[in-house]
Amino acid sequence: MMTNYYDVIVVGAGHAGCEAALASARLGVRTLLFTINMDHIAMMSCNPAIGGIAKGQVVREIDALGGAMGYVTDASTIQFRILNNKRGPAVWSPRSQCDKVCYQRAMKMVVERQENLDVKQAEVMDLIIEDGELLGVRTQFNESFFGKSIVLTTGTFLKGIMHYGMMTFEGGRAGDPPSNALSDAIKEKLDLNLIRLKTGTPPRILAKTIDFTEMDTQSADVCDEMFSIYHTDLKIPVAEKRNMPCYLVYSNNDTAKAVNENLHKSPMYAGKIEGIGARYCPSFEDKVVRFPHHERHLLHLEPEGEYTDEYYINGISTSLPPDVQMEMIRSIKGMENADIARYAYAIEYDVVSPDQLTRSLSTKKWPNLFTAGQLNGTSGYEEAAGQGLVAGLNAAKLAKGEATVEFARDKSYIGVMIDDLVTKEIIEPYRLFTSRAEYRLSLRQDNVDLRLSQFAYDCGLLPEDKYQSFTAYKNKVQEMTDHLQSNKIKGKSLWELIKNMKGKSTEELPFPVEELNFDLSDKMTKRAFNFIVIQSHYEGYLKREKKSVEKLQKLENWKIPESFDYETITGLRNESRIKLSKVKPTTLSQATRIDGVTPAEIALLQVHLTRNSK
Repeated sequence: MMTNYYDVIVVGAGHAGCEAALASARLGVRTLLFTINMDHIAMMSCNPAIGGIAKGQVVREIDALGGAMGYVTDASTIQFRILNNKRGPAVWSPRSQCDKVCYQRAMKMVVERQENLDVKQAEVMDLIIEDGELLGVRTQFNESFFGKSIVLTTGTFLKGIMHYGMMTFEGGRAGDPPSNALSDAIKEKLDLNLIRLKTGTPPRILAKTIDFTEMDTQSADVCDEMFSIYHTDLKIPVAEKRNMPCYLVYSNNDTAKAVNENLHKSPMYAGKIEGIGARYCPSFEDKVVRFPHHERHLLHLEPEGEYTDEYYINGISTSLPPDVQMEMIRSIKGMENADIARYAYAIEYDVVSPDQLTRSLSTKKWPNLFTAGQLNGTSGYEEAAGQGLVAGLNAAKLAKGEATVEFARDKSYIGVMIDDLVTKEIIEPYRLFTSRAEYRLSLRQDNVDLRLSQFAYDCGLLPEDKYQSFTAYKNKVQEMTDHLQSNKIKGKSLWELIKNMKGKSTEELPFPVEELNFDLSDKMTKRAFNFIVIQSHYEGYLKREKKSVEKLQKLENWKIPESFDYETITGLRNESRIKLSKVKPTTLSQATRIDGVTPAEIALLQVHLTRNSK
């Protein structure tokens, strides 16, 4: 039997696993990444796109933290857009349509060439536990691998079942086997509670069978920058076509009729699917049933890449059988003769109920076991990658004998997401939105490095060359801010005048350009100016938001010991006592966000914490 020793072992090489393994390796610890198929590392199993509402902010946060998703996305982009650009800058969200093969190959190369990181193709079948300690994993080859920390990022693979109407097939996704033995080991050996969730994907159709002249064209936006602040010198595959169009079309009454007449063939409505699907990303049959007053639904036809003729139909995810899918598709304008290359399906899978996790993404029962991604009940590549980075960071810190870290809600969307996951009751796949963040004026996509890069450097995530780039940019922002605030025209500072641009640097300067005293053709200077225009626009609101953040931080400073006994607090309702004992909040601030715990009970908890500290 072969035996190998590592500091951190990551199981699963999807978007969460790649960022987890890369983060761990960047901290200088010996890391091993397992994947069932080396050719499917970082596959885009569903939508061939990265970013979107709140998700785009997460990708830029990953980049500011030294992660790979941002620059790999930029390399594989075939269309880039800023969503919500007609609204305020606080909710602008970058989104890239990607060549999914280019993305997968680029990330594979990044992972394979990362120092301190080994990659192996094998299925992890079992967990090695001795004397109540999790020591490592065992593969189907009966090889044992030991690690100080284990990170599970298994996506939809744990007992995955795919549904095509009444037909079912086992699989982690189309073309890949499920991971059944590991699911059993998690439940039986680790005694973790697993729940069933469900997600789905739409059909893919061939371009030569589509009449695009019957559809509206959606082109790329012209932007100075895309996702990555910190680019890489590593030579990775790059997409050549950067403005491949998407197309917009609507379903109609005939499409709805095809659904309604075949609902008995839907595994969801026939009761064959146990898992709960995402409310915010419903199947098409769900849209038809829940919103019968809507005669049509918007669909986006998105290219899967520059060297394929497959198109992804965003908005028509379904688990109806293939013949009904064909009827639905051919009822839509421009797709009367469409040919489906890949049928849509729903997939249900096992999930670790996230109330068993801490905000470091370690499990409460097994401190050296971390989980990330869809395994934790989220949906989306971006949410998975953000969790993966946090799990990999903390797994490496634990392996090095260092204290783990938590991401605060006021500092990142990643922090908002993780806090929601471990504090709230998750009964459906979790999806991130800007509305979930209380401090979204501060958590913008244009200031991620100023929020997170110093922290990343201090943690060891951000290498020296990227840190020097960040420092130069931060100094440029300060230099320009000082100039604008100290120079005046007709009694008003340039800073005050810039507020007239309403957060949009594309507006005409409200003073002669020579007063700016900076060269906006310089990329760094232009980026700093864009930030300053937005920052000045929100200045008053940010001051008010800062006061709320300070109150939050005071509550975050009230630490709750893991061993705290809520039974000792008289006056707590049984419901609140049970919830507090289950969640085990690490701070008073987190305790305030547990559903059903009242302000009066938080005050009681605060009194007891004060007594215990004396």
